[in-house]
Amino acid sequence: MHGLTPGVPDEDSPAAPPTGPLARLIGNQAIVFLLVGGFNTALGTAWFIAFQLAIGDTWGYHAAIVLGYACNVVTAFCTNRYLVFRVRGHLLRDFWRFVVVNLGAFAVNLVLMTIAVSGLGFPPIPSQLVITLFTAVVSFFGYRDFSFRRHKREPTV
Repeated sequence: MHGLTPGVPDEDSPAAPPTGPLARLIGNQAIVFLLVGGFNTALGTAWFIAFQLAIGDTWGYHAAIVLGYACNVVTAFCTNRYLVFRVRGHLLRDFWRFVVVNLGAFAVNLVLMTIAVSGLGFPPIPSQLVITLFTAVVSFFGYRDFSFRRHKREPTV
């Protein structure tokens, strides 16, 4: 009868993840998400630029995107899981869900980069910077509502 009490959620209802240590320190989970996301975005963009400069002329910007993504996904998962959201257990499930959200953003990134660079003739690096802003916003909702979501009865600490 727990779920029938007004204001008390059902044990099986989904719940947004609790705040992590950095969020508790700063006091606002959304701001921490933006800070951590900014760090991860900057790191991912740096990986893309490094690979684009190193191999872009030979392998193309698609290879730079793929290699940058591969280098950044584990760091992004760890920083979100441990600094923004405070969840435990289900490590592989959380990682899988995180990767699903990231791959969605990644696919959108590839499509938009192809349109911007190959279709419209824009340079790869500025195109990636603009597209990254869009995919970061979309990813927030995926992380919050899917990757790290817990049912009330699941452990979070």
